Amino acid sequence: MKLVLVVAVALINPEGRVLLAQRPEGKAMAGLWEFPGGKIEAGETPEQALVREIEEELSIRLEESDLQPIQFASHTYESFHLLMPLYICTSWEGEPRGCEGQALEWAEIDCLFDYAAPEADLPLFQALKDWRRQGLSHEQAQPEETTPG
Repeated sequence: MKLVLVVAVALINPEGRVLLAQRPEGKAMAGLWEFPGGKIEAGETPEQALVREIEEELSIRLEESDLQPIQFASHTYESFHLLMPLYICTSWEGEPRGCEGQALEWAEIDCLFDYAAPEADLPLFQALKDWRRQGLSHEQAQPEETTPG
């Protein structure tokens, strides 16, 4: 079985929403929503591939140092096995736009499962929800700053 190595990113805006891209007509799994990303080319690290793919797909610039690995998906489809690391990124240059005919949507992290998505992405949706929940729990656990009175 063929192994396909791809990489994806959860771009999270200041409002806490994540960018999803809809696979365009004519591509496999057209109409499904996914995290932006693409194939890792020979000689590339996942981070290098992600910077290149996101610039091509969304016309924005990422820095490798801003990519935080969160989870990976390993999923067998009928004719190939997909291995896909997912990164989180909260900083980039430019405004995302669909350069390859794909629709884009900023989604609430808690609503990700409302979007039809490739099977391989579903565990990544859950990982992102868990990451957000952990972040909120951590923030809630921090004592409030007080000023000396």
